[in-house]
Amino acid sequence: MAPEGVMKVTHIRLTYHLKIPAGKRPEAERALAVFESRCPVAQTLKGCVALEHDAVIEEE
Repeated sequence: MAPEGVMKVTHIRLTYHLKIPAGKRPEAERALAVFESRCPVAQTLKGCVALEHDAVIEEE
């Protein structure tokens, strides 16, 4: 059932698929760790929409 009788986006699940140079996993993981706090869209949605993040990291 839609909250308040109006369909709303309440949850967004994000999966990042990253191809990174070999040996750069720590840097990629640090970037992902701070992404939400630095992303204007995530900050706009904060408190209104639940954001769930996941990443698939492939080293080349």
